[in-house]
Amino acid sequence: MRFKRIKGTTDLYGEEINFWHYVEECAKKTARAYGYGEIRTPIFEMTELFTRSVGKETDIVQKEMYTFNDKGNRSLTLRPEGTAPTIRAFLENSMITNGLPQRFFYIGPMFRYERPQSGRLRQFHQFGVELIGSAEPAADVEMILLATDFLKRLRITKYTVQINSIGCQKCRAVYRERIKDYYRPILSSLCNDCKQRYETNVLRLLDCKKDSDLAREAPKMIDFLCDDCRAHYESLKKLLKALNVSFTENGRLVRGLDYYTRTVFEVHHDNLGAQSAVIAGGRYDALIEELGGKSIPALGFASGVERLVMAMKEEGIRVEQTEPRHVYVAVLGEEQFSVALEIAERLRSKNVNVVVETNGRSLKAQLRHANRLNVRLCLIVGENEVKSGVVILKDMVKGEQIDVDIKYAIEYILDYLKEDDVLN
Repeated sequence: MRFKRIKGTTDLYGEEINFWHYVEECAKKTARAYGYGEIRTPIFEMTELFTRSVGKETDIVQKEMYTFNDKGNRSLTLRPEGTAPTIRAFLENSMITNGLPQRFFYIGPMFRYERPQSGRLRQFHQFGVELIGSAEPAADVEMILLATDFLKRLRITKYTVQINSIGCQKCRAVYRERIKDYYRPILSSLCNDCKQRYETNVLRLLDCKKDSDLAREAPKMIDFLCDDCRAHYESLKKLLKALNVSFTENGRLVRGLDYYTRTVFEVHHDNLGAQSAVIAGGRYDALIEELGGKSIPALGFASGVERLVMAMKEEGIRVEQTEPRHVYVAVLGEEQFSVALEIAERLRSKNVNVVVETNGRSLKAQLRHANRLNVRLCLIVGENEVKSGVVILKDMVKGEQIDVDIKYAIEYILDYLKEDDVLN
């Protein structure tokens, strides 16, 4: 029997993995530039963590979570998003004792049972950041700046930033009633999901793809903001304009998770069609208290690695091999393996990546394999050369080769790679 990967998952290797390494490195560099430290949480948590934070009536909880009972009959869920686990870790480990605000970033797999399509998988990967302990609009601006700086570092240019405010619990209660009033006369024309959402999570009607025409004329949340939420939103816009950050206001932008409050934002790529959101986030000022902590404001965003890679490819962005193989050691004769392996180990100790022939093939076959591996130099260790105290060094790009005294081979190779800007 030949096994196949599970539907909605993918294998990453070869040229594709270079894009992933590049995205991950850019994510880490951008986050650290803003003072964010990495956090790693388990890939499964108690199910209640997500039902309480994400919301029992959301699509994620109702339809998409991978939930199971373990051998202790506890209900566990593979994490569908990264914010709730980060807040759980913050609370459980009493991180508040280190002072506020605190800044975290994470990179890792998430799991949702969705219909697999381009840019949407059942095991997908996110880079996310969380800022805990600031209620100021400046923190919202930092979040959007970090997001756009991340895209700039990736060399992605064809994107737009959309923002909205969905208010606080006080003003959103009034807005929910106005939305219900708007949809009540046309309830029969809504899709089946929206008919259910009308009773359980009415704001989600605004971002339904099937009923988008009806949502265009719906009342906008910004017209119902309380004084505090309006002042916060106006300050956010003022700061973004002062920093020349381009954005558009989208009154239908609500996000799909219950924990959001006030600012929400998304970054959309122009060329990705229906799955165009590459970054999304906002405030969740009530979440920490909901999960058993003090009332502490917080905000964050998440970015899908799969969609970022798609966006890069759409823009024709090329990525260099992130794990270059600098040297291939071709070995002619079993007796030469000890010499070849000793040279390889000495080079590796100097941060040179080395592949050593282990199959006993002909020199022609070894050189062909070295070409496929895209190495820069090939070191040929043969019986006659070793007896003469030399090895052959072949430049695989220029096609030139030279005999090198075996005693000075390491230094020669290091100087060669540094001179050619191959080795930093």
